[in-house]
Amino acid sequence: MTAKFVSVEDDAGKVTRYARHDNGGGLIAPGAKVADSARIGPMTYIEHGAQVGAGCLIGHGSWIDRDAIIGDRTVIGDGVHVGRGTVIGYRVHIGSHSRIGSSVLIEHGVHLDTDSTVPDGSEVLAGVHSRLARAKRRPHRKAKGGLAA
Repeated sequence: MTAKFVSVEDDAGKVTRYARHDNGGGLIAPGAKVADSARIGPMTYIEHGAQVGAGCLIGHGSWIDRDAIIGDRTVIGDGVHVGRGTVIGYRVHIGSHSRIGSSVLIEHGVHLDTDSTVPDGSEVLAGVHSRLARAKRRPHRKAKGGLAA
């Protein structure tokens, strides 16, 4: 039998008490709203303020960050990170090991392949089978006078 609650301490020493979801055993933070019919895989974290709709399937080891909204009947694979404040529509499919940035909008019915990367602030429009390339990293500006503090 597994524990109904799990306490996790972050790097700053703050302890959060997560509740295990009845359907799948994922970890739900206080203030998150998850439909009873959603299946949340083990070792998946749903953070404070996030909302997960009815009939969603979220795989093992995924992380749904604060204030993210996931529409009904959406499928999210294993090991996916959904950034803070992201909105995902209904019947979306996100392949395993994908990275969805913060403040992203993904319209209803979009399909993202495995290992997709969506940069912060992007919009993914419906109507096409989206094959997104990995986000290119912009070089950091060097601070004047040597190393940044």
